[in-house]
Amino acid sequence: MSSSAVVPLLLLLCAVAAPASSATRIFPSEDAAAVTLPQQEGTVHDLLPDYGLPPGLLPASVKDYSMDSNGQFTVRLTAPCYVQFTELVYYDRTIKGKISYGSITDLSGIQVKKLFAWLPVTGMVADGSSIEFQVGFLSEKLPTSMFAEIPSCRKNASSSCHGAGAGAAVATLEAA
Repeated sequence: MSSSAVVPLLLLLCAVAAPASSATRIFPSEDAAAVTLPQQEGTVHDLLPDYGLPPGLLPASVKDYSMDSNGQFTVRLTAPCYVQFTELVYYDRTIKGKISYGSITDLSGIQVKKLFAWLPVTGMVADGSSIEFQVGFLSEKLPTSMFAEIPSCRKNASSSCHGAGAGAAVATLEAA
């Protein structure tokens, strides 16, 4: 995709990130101008597949979303929350990163519980049938089908919370 085709796609992505019931204020990065978008049908979850990513990577509690022309994005949730996939995942109120087709890099705001430690997820790479989640020098591949449904989340880590396809696959941990 040419860089001139990416900007209109990014603007469309921002336009449909809002819930259909309200207008959304898009929060710019330092080098972008603020834009107020009208009501739109659809959400950011609807457009993740256009980037080769499944809609269930983000929980249902997305409040608003912004992206600059370089793919740097910010997703704001209504509140921090937890989702149980094969591992417990924590979503901070603000998630940032850089998106391009099939990948998210420079990711912050998402952590996974491994044994007794919370580790930051720093990137994701999709190849169609699986997604590789990068956690430091380790990575974990999960089937894309686990993220086909948009998960609801809980405020509390000790609650019984279930994400899309929770427990549907056995994850493999491998050195990146």
